[in-house]
Amino acid sequence: MRTVMTDPEQTQTGRSMAVRATIASTCGSAVEWIDFTAYGAVSATVFPKIFFASMRGDAAVLASLGTFAVGFFARPLGGLLFGILGDRIGRKNILLYTLTLMGMASFLIGCLPSYATIGIAAPALLVVLRFLQGVALGGESTGAQLLTMEHAPSDRRGLFGAFINIGNSLSAALANGVLFGLTVVLGTEQFENWGWRIPFISSLLLVVIGLYVRRHVAESPAFERAQAAVEVTKSSWLQMVRGQYRTILRLLVAWCGLTASFYVITVYSLTYVVNTLGLPSRDVFLCLMAANVIAVGIIIGGGALSDRIGRKPVMLMSCILGLVMAFAYFPMLNTANIWIIFLAMTLFLGVLQIQSGVQPAYFSEPFPTNVRYSGSALAYTGANLVAGGPTPFIAAWLLRWANGGTWVLTLFCMFVIGCSTLAYLTGPETRGTDLNR
Repeated sequence: MRTVMTDPEQTQTGRSMAVRATIASTCGSAVEWIDFTAYGAVSATVFPKIFFASMRGDAAVLASLGTFAVGFFARPLGGLLFGILGDRIGRKNILLYTLTLMGMASFLIGCLPSYATIGIAAPALLVVLRFLQGVALGGESTGAQLLTMEHAPSDRRGLFGAFINIGNSLSAALANGVLFGLTVVLGTEQFENWGWRIPFISSLLLVVIGLYVRRHVAESPAFERAQAAVEVTKSSWLQMVRGQYRTILRLLVAWCGLTASFYVITVYSLTYVVNTLGLPSRDVFLCLMAANVIAVGIIIGGGALSDRIGRKPVMLMSCILGLVMAFAYFPMLNTANIWIIFLAMTLFLGVLQIQSGVQPAYFSEPFPTNVRYSGSALAYTGANLVAGGPTPFIAAWLLRWANGGTWVLTLFCMFVIGCSTLAYLTGPETRGTDLNR
């Protein structure tokens, strides 16, 4: 019989492994998010010219943003597939597979010929590789959170989990920083010709580093306890959904507000500020990079605060501040003043990212161990499917429908944040929940 591990809260070894798991999960997630975020940035600025050259104007931009959305449609599939496997064979092994898959898909995107070279095959292959990116990230994001949550001390889960989600902001900062540097060094013409490929091709090196770090982390104590107690059942995903669907739907809706608004800021704003307001893309890359760097501290603060006052109050505070910033965001962008644009992006992103610090704990605590990976992944990736991938496309369509009136985007952001607020209000407080169940 397998020996049950000692509770990590009671041993120094356990605490050391909790720190190691947090570092490994953060590094791995950052690697995957760099590739995913870089795609979003170039899909709004470069890909319309490279892979959709047969189209013109808004049609090319909409088609390119449509391929961006493909990754989000694939994420629930990846979350469900790797979630079921992760609930059966463990969290650690799955995370090695997802990191490898993301690295290979990103590398091949960097090597992909343009439309001018191979015609319609170029955007078709781009869609396939973007789909594989989404599958990988669908399994990665939840697995990294659970590996950390199930190692972390129960009174510090918010803080430990917050470090996982700084990978998102760090990756956005790094991706936009690299793109800014490349446009400055190479110039716009060379960047659009071949410079955009560099972040994708170099992802192989980052993956090797991420795999090395992750191989030195133990499997989570909660999963090992469940195996030792023969609690890891072989139930189907349909049985899991039937038993947990209310929790899954509530968490899915709760996460839609931040998800949709995040991609309005980090993807659609690029298209709007560059193509409509006429500002240089490199200046907007720099604004987003700085805003995401500042958000790192806010994410950690949100997680730490939730350990003190609870998950629910922190989430509601973020939503209320988000509603205020949604009302002010596009009027601030429309000033076309780069400093006011930077302030708008920093404030809106910052108040929303408070939730990112709480999310790993908030999504892991409601589920029992034997369905925690699949249930949490389905809620998290489902929110990205519903409100993440389609958002840049929807924003472009809404602006076109409103004849350029940004009021419609303000209402859109306020609506999705309002729905999230209601979902948080109706949910229970989960701080202090025992994960060993």
